[in-house]
Amino acid sequence: MLEIKNLSAGYGGPDVIHDIQLQADEGEMLCIVGPNGCGKTTLLKSIARLLKYRGSVLLNSLDIAAVPRKELAKKIAMLGQLSQIYFPYSVYDTVSLGRYAYSSGFLKNLSKEDEEIINDTINWLGLTGEKDRMITELSGGQLQRVFLARTIVQNPDIILLDEPTNHLDLKHQVELLHYLLKWARDNNKIVIGVLHDLNLVHTFGDKAALMSEGKIAAHGKPEEVLDGETLKTIYDIDIKKFMIESLEKWKSAGEYT
Repeated sequence: MLEIKNLSAGYGGPDVIHDIQLQADEGEMLCIVGPNGCGKTTLLKSIARLLKYRGSVLLNSLDIAAVPRKELAKKIAMLGQLSQIYFPYSVYDTVSLGRYAYSSGFLKNLSKEDEEIINDTINWLGLTGEKDRMITELSGGQLQRVFLARTIVQNPDIILLDEPTNHLDLKHQVELLHYLLKWARDNNKIVIGVLHDLNLVHTFGDKAALMSEGKIAAHGKPEEVLDGETLKTIYDIDIKKFMIESLEKWKSAGEYT
């Protein structure tokens, strides 16, 4: 279980997030939603201890503030948006980086167990045929699966997602979230993800937390949190009406019977 209590944080000036209270249980995906600038990424960075914060982040009652950085990498991993690639590593070597917290050297001295975990994860994510290719040669969807594999081989208790589906087409967005939800279910892990597409939140989220101006405005099951009036107030647009009108256009186009 992850428990976040009275969490506040910022970047040296006024706090960006204020008195956050959240809980996530093993085997589930918690989706963080809200308009731009409401503090979603700041919340993830605080949970990952990339920012100084006040309050507490407890993982199975253990305060992560007391955990050494290398040990923390065995408990919490972060997967972000696709970024520029600076080093043309192979798929295998890129995924191997996820075992750094368990090894004594950089891409050296991988144990037999490390190699088995790396190969099993590459196979599970359908990347066996690309194992020896340079990551600079991959499509966006393939590359994000490689980064997911690198994250999974860390074997963390929690994976944090910072808009990981941005720049991916719909097929690869759904595929990525499917893999993550299955990983959480099968291994009793936790996934906490910042997502913008509310349809994906409804489809994949076990719980949702709606943020506004650095605070939690609502928290619970997606169908409870993504209430039409609440969304209208926070996003300043009638999202539910827009979604229904869009669905009606799909129906009128003969896509559904």
